[in-house]
Amino acid sequence: MNDIEKPMRTEKIPLISTAFDKTTHAFVYIARLWFLFAASCYYAVVEPWRNPRVIRRQATAGMMLEAGVRSLPILLLINFLVGVILAMQSAYQLKQFGMTDLVSGLVAITVCREIGPLITAIIVSARVGAAITAELGTMVVGEEIMALQTMALRPIPFLVVPRLIALTLMLPCVTIIADFTGMFGGFCVGVMNLDQSMWTYINGTVDNLSLTDIYTGLAKSVGFGVVIAIVSCHEGLSVEGGAEGVGSATTRSVVYSILFIIITDLIFTAVFFL
Repeated sequence: MNDIEKPMRTEKIPLISTAFDKTTHAFVYIARLWFLFAASCYYAVVEPWRNPRVIRRQATAGMMLEAGVRSLPILLLINFLVGVILAMQSAYQLKQFGMTDLVSGLVAITVCREIGPLITAIIVSARVGAAITAELGTMVVGEEIMALQTMALRPIPFLVVPRLIALTLMLPCVTIIADFTGMFGGFCVGVMNLDQSMWTYINGTVDNLSLTDIYTGLAKSVGFGVVIAIVSCHEGLSVEGGAEGVGSATTRSVVYSILFIIITDLIFTAVFFL
């Protein structure tokens, strides 16, 4: 009997050790993200007062173009379809109570508070965040980062800060456009399928939507932009190995960005509505 029990006791030790290692790794990872964020904020806010050239304006503008204008087609399409789906689902439930006139307000509030910023952030993380990680990872593999350090160019202000500024500024801008697109999708359903007049639907949207709903979504989008930039840059600068390492880092970048976007969304929701 004792011979049978001994292996069962020894098997628990690796499990506990593995759980402890994973927990420690998670805390270390979050600490490294916070350090990168703090250093980036220093170079983006404090350092320009002493050295205005620390901000690479051309690189920042190029990244803003990539995260904003070039991301709009897919953002507009997906948010429009999400608005249509949301209006259809809401109408199906509210029709049972004869309250389809509330569809406009429900769609507007849901899109501005939650769906618009969240869908936009996920799309940008998959499109722009993955590209950032792949680009920086390729630079690490090609020893370009080491070459920058040899020329006394620090990677954080040179590479991370332009991407952080661009995503932080552009996420709210594209979120506003995404919100209007999502509400337009609901508008199409309301006018075409629910027999509502154009002005009835618009008045229902205006009456139910408040500035707090809009500000909440914009505040979330700022946080999402920071999350995408920091996670993507961290994964790109932490690449190890060759092409396989770049691919793994790109995958982790998208997965971790979406995870932290959801966590950030939860925190903002708790702060604004609890």
